[in-house]
Amino acid sequence: MNDTSGNGSGDGNGNGNGNGNGSKKVFIRTFGCHMNEYDSSKIADVLRAADGYEPTTDVEQADLILFNTCSVREKAQEKVFSDLGRVRHLKKKGVLIGVGGCVASQEGAAILERAPYVDLVFGPQTLHRLPQMIAARAAEQRPQVDIRFPEIEKFDHLPPARTDGASAFVSIMEGCSKYCSYCVVPYTRGEEVHRPLDDVLTEVAGLADQGVKEVTLLGQNVNAYRGLMASAERGAGGTPDIADFALLIEYVAAIPGIERIRYTTSHPNEFTLRLIDVYARVPQLVSHLHLPVQHGSDRILMAMKRGYTAIEYKSTIRKLRAVRPDISLSSDFIVGFPGETQDDFDKTMKLIDDIGYDSSFSFVFSARPGTPAAALADETPQALKLQRLQQLQARIEDNVRRISASRQGTVQRILVEGPSRNSGKAGKAGSGAQELMGRTACNRIVNFDGGPHAARLIGQMLDVTITEALPHSLRGTPVLHVSMVADGGNALNAGPARSPATTA
Repeated sequence: MNDTSGNGSGDGNGNGNGNGNGSKKVFIRTFGCHMNEYDSSKIADVLRAADGYEPTTDVEQADLILFNTCSVREKAQEKVFSDLGRVRHLKKKGVLIGVGGCVASQEGAAILERAPYVDLVFGPQTLHRLPQMIAARAAEQRPQVDIRFPEIEKFDHLPPARTDGASAFVSIMEGCSKYCSYCVVPYTRGEEVHRPLDDVLTEVAGLADQGVKEVTLLGQNVNAYRGLMASAERGAGGTPDIADFALLIEYVAAIPGIERIRYTTSHPNEFTLRLIDVYARVPQLVSHLHLPVQHGSDRILMAMKRGYTAIEYKSTIRKLRAVRPDISLSSDFIVGFPGETQDDFDKTMKLIDDIGYDSSFSFVFSARPGTPAAALADETPQALKLQRLQQLQARIEDNVRRISASRQGTVQRILVEGPSRNSGKAGKAGSGAQELMGRTACNRIVNFDGGPHAARLIGQMLDVTITEALPHSLRGTPVLHVSMVADGGNALNAGPARSPATTA
């Protein structure tokens, strides 16, 4: 959960008194996935452009409080209503409260029955309408609900992307048409809608102009992307050409300034040979892949309606490793799906051993209302499910430690993102005021001492030698002295000569 947030109080009509200087402030709390993080940043952009709202991290000072929600698991959904109760007292100051995201899309006006003090309920596809909803709330003096799925309209009404860092998310599609039996996404975000190729490239180019070096392409089923190309690029018979995900990556890689490309979340059935070939030809595409498998048993995969077998999944990984032997892999796992036997679970554990995942997101099955899996008989005791989950997570943790240890002594290129988590915290390891963190291509955090020029390193690509392997992070030292890096950009960009121990 993240805060994307700003200070003030309002009059209940969307006309906040701000912090004494007339400005209006919005507090945004984000639950769930990268798509929600992206949507929250766009909410902030829309409100700033239309109504002058500025973000705040102090909920007590906000004119507008928004919860951008996730309904993938029941726990996350209930947390939203708990947080709503915590801010209810602010209604006395005239603050507006809104609920967006997947819970809003799933529950709609029912949210008002449970929390009648909520003013705005909006879905992932209608966040661009927030200024109009706020105005309607003031004019009509009643809550506003808009959870429709208006195709690609959202992206047509968003202001130009803004960022203050060297990495950024870019949504290339919305929704999912796979209809896995346990998943609410098709019901809360709609079926797949793909942004035109030129729209995506324009957004990425705009981010590159602001200094962004790394983009993460987002979609619930991102590698299913099929974007309409410009009218000038037409196939036989005058029909518009369609860009697949592999072609999109090639175009993004050609944009000046973009040095790294990531994406999430992908589906095994959409992992084409063309996409594998891109890994062989596009060095900007990082050596990290999150490819959710969910389970290792073909019987359970069929019940989940995933559309592939464990062998087919492993075949995709084998082909990918043939062109990127050093690729780091992560995945999603559901433990305790209805009908899961010990044999089914053992097959998942075998798959984990066969693949050697570097990390994972794993959860006990949570039945979501309206999905086919919610109606399946589930006789496995909860205690056994938790035991299996702990066993799975321990096996992944063993892999993480082993892979971390293997990186000690190697040279890794990192994108310096900012101060490390413990920077400036007395008594914490790595608590020096000049302590920085960056991320490797394989998605590992590296902490290092930035020295007196630390501030100038943020947003730069930097080669570091890994000196210590911790369970979930690495520690390193810059290959070039930090003063040379800060004062000699050309030396930094060139980097050291590559050796067998050096990874991109």
